[in-house]
Parts: sequence; C-alpha cells; structure tokens
Amino acid sequence: MKKITIILFAALAMITSPLQASAVKQPKAITLADPGHNSQKEINALETRLLAIQALDKSDLSRSEKKQLRNEVTFIQKKMAASSGGVYISAGAIIIIVILLIILL
Repeated sequence: MKKITIILFAALAMITSPLQASAVKQPKAITLADPGHNSQKEINALETRLLAIQALDKSDLSRSEKKQLRNEVTFIQKKMAASSGGVYISAGAIIIIVILLIILL
C-alpha cells in the first residue's frame, strides 16, 4: 500500500512540474485591472501599442528584445480577443453536436 502511494505521488510530481516550468510569463508592460471588461480607451491604447510595435525597426534589436516584443504582442492579442466577448466553438465540437442531433432526431 505504501509503495502505491509513493508511486502515485512521484507520478503526480513528475506530471505537474513540467506544467509549472513551461508556464508562459506575461510581460509586465501592460497591466489591466479587469481583463474581462476593457473600456474603449484601453482597447485603443492596446491597438496603438500594436501599431507602434509593427512600425518599429526590428533589425537593430537583440534577440531577447525581439522575444519580449513577441510576447507582448501575443499578450495584447489575447487581451483584445478576451474583450470581444464572443463564443468560440471548435470544429470537433460542431461535428459532435451535429452527430448527436442526427442520432437523437
């Protein structure tokens, strides 16, 4: 019994540690108080920041600075997608729903 619990705890530790290590760190440049309800000013600020990053000459930037910009762009895009408030359904979910409707009807 003790061997099983030790093995289970070891397996759990091995599963969760890579998940924690691979967590994406969000840039600290933009912090919003309420990520779900962005005001129009905040959305405009995010758009202007994206345009400024696109207009930036990246040829003279170092590798780490380019990586920080990429992370910031993905962070901004996620924030803007979250503020849109739309409901997204994957193609697999749609197929399953259609199959269930066919079976049930």
